[in-house]
Amino acid sequence: MSQGDLTRRGLLLAGGAVAAGAAVNLLPGVAFGAPAGGTSQQTKTVTGTFPPSISDWFYIPVEVPKGVSRIDVSYSYDKPTVPAGTRGNACDIGMFGPEGIQLGNTRGFRGWSGGFRTSFSISASEATPGYLPGPIKPGTWHVILGPYTVAPQGLNYQVQITLTFGPEGKPFKPNPAPTTAPAKQRGKAWYRGDCHLHTVHSDGRRTPEQLVADARTAGLDFMVSTDHNTSSSQLQWGDEATDDLLILNGEEVTTRSGHWPAIGLPAGTWIDWRYRASDPKDFQRFVDQVHKVGGLVTAAHPFANCFGCTYEFAYEVADLVEIWNGPWTADDQQTVDHWDGLLRSGRWIPAIGDSDAHNPDQIVALPHTVVLADSLRQKDLLAGLKAGRSWLAESSTVNLTFTASAGTKTAGIGERLGVDIGVPVTVTATVGGVPGTTVSILDQLGVEHSETVPDSGAATVSWTTDPRYSRWVRCEVRRPSGGINTNEPNAMVAMTNPIFLGKS
Repeated sequence: MSQGDLTRRGLLLAGGAVAAGAAVNLLPGVAFGAPAGGTSQQTKTVTGTFPPSISDWFYIPVEVPKGVSRIDVSYSYDKPTVPAGTRGNACDIGMFGPEGIQLGNTRGFRGWSGGFRTSFSISASEATPGYLPGPIKPGTWHVILGPYTVAPQGLNYQVQITLTFGPEGKPFKPNPAPTTAPAKQRGKAWYRGDCHLHTVHSDGRRTPEQLVADARTAGLDFMVSTDHNTSSSQLQWGDEATDDLLILNGEEVTTRSGHWPAIGLPAGTWIDWRYRASDPKDFQRFVDQVHKVGGLVTAAHPFANCFGCTYEFAYEVADLVEIWNGPWTADDQQTVDHWDGLLRSGRWIPAIGDSDAHNPDQIVALPHTVVLADSLRQKDLLAGLKAGRSWLAESSTVNLTFTASAGTKTAGIGERLGVDIGVPVTVTATVGGVPGTTVSILDQLGVEHSETVPDSGAATVSWTTDPRYSRWVRCEVRRPSGGINTNEPNAMVAMTNPIFLGKS
C-alpha cells in the first residue's frame, strides 16, 4: 500500500481522532478483518516516501477488529549517502491506541522507541520496553512516524503491521518503585542524586537492574529515571528496588526544539512532546501538567551539539537548568556562562548536574547533584532542588561546604544572608577529595578569590566581602589538567548554587 501524495494528504482532519479544530498528517491506513479459517495472524505493509521538507509527525491509521491479542510492528527506511555537512535519513516510531491521538491524550499513548528499535510488540501481558502492555481494543490505532532528518533524496520507508488473534494473556500488573529507601534515610541532610538517566526503555543500553546496581555503586541516595518520551519504565521499578536507593519517576520530554526532563512524576505519568518552541502555549500546557502533579521541569543540556537537543524554550518557565551534563565539555562551559549571565541579570534558575548516562561505558553520577532536603522523600528532595539548596560534584568522593556569615548570622547554598550594606561578610568553602584542583569564589564580577588545593585534596578557603560589592557569591572547584573521562582544560569538579547577600 503506497503512501500517496503528501502535498494533497498533509494536514487532514482525523475524523474524530483529534480535538475539534486540530489537524494531523494522516497517511493511507490499513484495515484488518476477521481472520480466515485456520489462521491466527494477518500482516499488512505500508510504504511511502517523505520529501526533504516535511512536518514532524505522521500517522498511519490501523483498523483493528475484535479478537486481537497482540500487535507487532516493524519498520525500515533507506539511508542514502549524503554530501558532507548534509543530514541523512532518521525516522522515529511509536504507537497510539484507539482512544485517540489528540495532543496530550494520555489514554491514547501506547509507546515510543524513537529511532532506537526497528520493531515492537504490544499485548495485554507484556510489551517491548518503551511500550505499554494492555488490552488490544478494537478500533483505529495509529502508528506514528517522526521523520527526524531527511536526506535531499527523500526518505523511503516501509512499515509492516501484524495482528495475532486469540485469547488475551494474563493482564500486566504494574509494580512502581517504593516511595522510601529506609537504609539511606537520615532526616534533614545532604543527599546525592542523578536526575537524568536512561535504560532500555528508551535509547539506553542498561537494563533497569543494571542501572540500579551502577547507581548504588556510585554512592547515590536517589536517582531519577528519565527515559525519552515514554512512561513504560515507571511501571516496573518496583521489580528492581532496594532499601538503599530511592527511585523517582521522570520522563525526558524530547521535542524537536530541545529536551526537558520532567522529574518527580507519579508512576505512569506521560508528558506529550509533539510541539516546538514556536508553540509556546503547548509547552506551557505540559509544564503546567508537570507542576500540577508535583514535578519539576529541567532545561537539559542547553548547548548540546546535536540536532533537536539544544534547549530553545523559555528559561523562565523551567524550574532547573542542567548546566553540567556528563563528562565536562565545551558545551557545559557555554551553559555555565549563560546561566551565570542570567544570574547576573537577576534571573536565577537553580543549577543541577546529571550524568545523562545511557550506556555501560558512561559513568552514572558523573556528575550528580547534592541537595539539602528535610528527608529522603520525593517531596522534600524536589523542594530542595527547586530552592537551589544544592551543589554539583563529579563523584561521591568529592565533598564541599559553602557558607556566608556575618556575626551570628550564617547562610548556606540557596539562601540569603540578610545583612546591611557595610557589614563585612566572610565567605568560606571547605572541600575534600579534590587533589590537583583550584577553589574559586565568584560574585557578579567573576572570580574574586582563588586558592590551590594541596595534595591531600582538602582545603578551607575564605574571602571577605560586603553586600555593597557582592550581590551573591558562589563557589567552583576546577582541575586545570582535565576531569574524569575528559581532557577539557579547567574541567569542573564541583560547583555550588549561589548564596545571596543583603536584605533584598
